[in-house]
Amino acid sequence: MSHPVTIGAVLYDPKVSVIWEIIAQYFEANDCPVDVKLYVDYDRQNAALLSGEIDVAWHSPLAWVDLQRRSGGTCLAIAMRDTDRDRVSHLIVARDSGLTTLQDLRGKTIAFGAKDSPQACLIPQGLLLREGMAPGTDYTERRFDLLVGLHGDHIGGEREAFQCLKKGEAAACALIDLNWQGLTRDGTIDPAKFEILATTDRFDHCVFAVRQDFPAETEATWLRVLFSMSYDNPDHHEMMDLEGLKKWEPGRTTGFAALTEAAEKLGFFES
Repeated sequence: MSHPVTIGAVLYDPKVSVIWEIIAQYFEANDCPVDVKLYVDYDRQNAALLSGEIDVAWHSPLAWVDLQRRSGGTCLAIAMRDTDRDRVSHLIVARDSGLTTLQDLRGKTIAFGAKDSPQACLIPQGLLLREGMAPGTDYTERRFDLLVGLHGDHIGGEREAFQCLKKGEAAACALIDLNWQGLTRDGTIDPAKFEILATTDRFDHCVFAVRQDFPAETEATWLRVLFSMSYDNPDHHEMMDLEGLKKWEPGRTTGFAALTEAAEKLGFFES
């Protein structure tokens, strides 16, 4: 390729630099050079993609929904991690709380992650809206707005939300399934004391996004190299562990309905 493909990624954690250094080295070695630009938040990265400053954006689910809103639905999702597919979020309660249905949360306090976290705020609140329960009206919203602008690409807000539940300051908290599994596995959550009250619809997470004018031949070359990365390759193993995947998969757009609906009904982009 005569010109590097310019990729945008959000620096939500220092490990992002390590991840993209490994990826860039592999692409260079496979005659598909890339130029990585790091952004402080997804809003700036979206603007960069739409303006042509970058060719590909490694996007959160909320950034993808916003991108489609801003582009009139013309952008494409070309790849994602295997772990980005079919995620769910849970509303967690204490086993001895006596709460057995979502309606039992009326008038209660519910703890969420950051206001722009799809998995720890928007999608769970969308589930509650379907039950006729709006924040501030039918329940008290307790948010932990850690690293706003990064769309929940971290565990901090969800961990704080669980601690709020554990201390008895909330009746329930929201966690993505991966964090529920991880926090029960490491002993942070005792599953003998806490349980899942309700689960959201399945949703997809991060995607590589491009504009519709991204050259098809360049896209095909770029994807060929991306999909050739292997967890069995010691050179890729560290990066894939840091990025939380075992395999890169083709992109799809079928898993964003719950987030799109929640963002619209909550007026997220208007606010």
